[in-house]
Amino acid sequence: MNKQTFFNPPLLLILSFILVILIGSLLLSMPWAVQSGQPDYITSLFTAVSATCVTGLVVVDTASHWTIYGHVVLLILMQIGGLGIMTFVTFFAILIGRNLNLKQKIVLQLALNRSSLDSMVKVLKYILVFSLLAETLGAIVLFFSWMSSMGIGTAAWYAVFHAVSAFNNAGFDLFGNFQSLQGFVHDPIINLTTSTLFIVGSLGFLVIYDLLIWREQRELSLHTRLVLLGTLTLIIGGAVLIFLLEFNNAFGQMTLGQKGTASFFLSATRTAGFSTIDMTQTLMPTQILLMILMFIGGAPGSTAGGIKITTMIILFSAMLSLFRNKNDVEIWNRRLSEKNVMRALAILFLALSVIVIDVFILSFFHTDLTKVLFEVVSATSTVGLSLGLTQELGLIGKLLIIVTMFVGRLGPITIGFALAYGPEQPKIRYPKDEIMLG
Repeated sequence: MNKQTFFNPPLLLILSFILVILIGSLLLSMPWAVQSGQPDYITSLFTAVSATCVTGLVVVDTASHWTIYGHVVLLILMQIGGLGIMTFVTFFAILIGRNLNLKQKIVLQLALNRSSLDSMVKVLKYILVFSLLAETLGAIVLFFSWMSSMGIGTAAWYAVFHAVSAFNNAGFDLFGNFQSLQGFVHDPIINLTTSTLFIVGSLGFLVIYDLLIWREQRELSLHTRLVLLGTLTLIIGGAVLIFLLEFNNAFGQMTLGQKGTASFFLSATRTAGFSTIDMTQTLMPTQILLMILMFIGGAPGSTAGGIKITTMIILFSAMLSLFRNKNDVEIWNRRLSEKNVMRALAILFLALSVIVIDVFILSFFHTDLTKVLFEVVSATSTVGLSLGLTQELGLIGKLLIIVTMFVGRLGPITIGFALAYGPEQPKIRYPKDEIMLG
């Protein structure tokens, strides 16, 4: 194995996630991590993958199954998985005075989904400071909201846990009985605080960085503008449709204001997995809409999953260019590279392939196609919304969802690059030809 093959940035990133998952699963397999004192490794592995991949799907009730020790492990896994392993490795390297070499910067560039190496350390510092500040502010608001009913100690712990879980779009909660935040459906402060955290987390660290330095540049990048527009469109559009669909169904007993809040929260949680209503009580059109929203997901380089907002915008723009008989794909007076379009197509194809394969395999064991498809899309998009199928999974189903969550978090493109990485190929261009389509 030559040096170039050995230094495989995508593979190093994948191995770093695997290492964290294995350590997390071993920590959750300790007798003192489980209330009963009798841990099951598959359950520990599933939970460790779900937390590290910030998904939120669980096979056991988080509140009643794990001890406080187990909850602390989950908190750490969510934080590491959300912000990225390489982010923390680089941060500690900077703390002890080490400079990053080119190879380390390339791996960090891949982890942050950044197209260049410029100002990488500066971006990293902004990311860490902003993330910790956002989680702290969120935890303070949640603490004062819960202090009177829970007491100072419990409220403080719950506030920190759920602030970290929300910002990292992890979807884990400590309220028990697989209820998520259903007990706070009428609480606007809890709804607004948690939704703000996971919306900000879903924007992507580079968008946040771009917004933070806006005063200096007075200009937002094309990427940032597309992410902000796409996020706003998905949240508002989804909320309006959910409001209309569930007005007399899941929201039937709510006031008009509560219906609006619940609609907004459910639309925004397409990346996070928290829920304020029983998902099994929603209509099938709502479930299909949520699958579409989950599949699209958040922004590149964020704590959210999905194929990403920018991917859908590029594909839509490419379609418009085709219909208008244009040679280039253009967005707001900017021409996109062919590599951008090819990458978007590859992401869409690979994500759909994972979903189709998963649904096909799970259909041998579960006959409710809607539940199967919903759970698979949720796992592939690392969301965590569930119609209850995850708790019914057998060994094969659990292992399949474990792999799916892992692929969804790293991205099929990253895994593909890791498998195909090798010496640069000769630059040969063959004669052009045409194939009939459509």
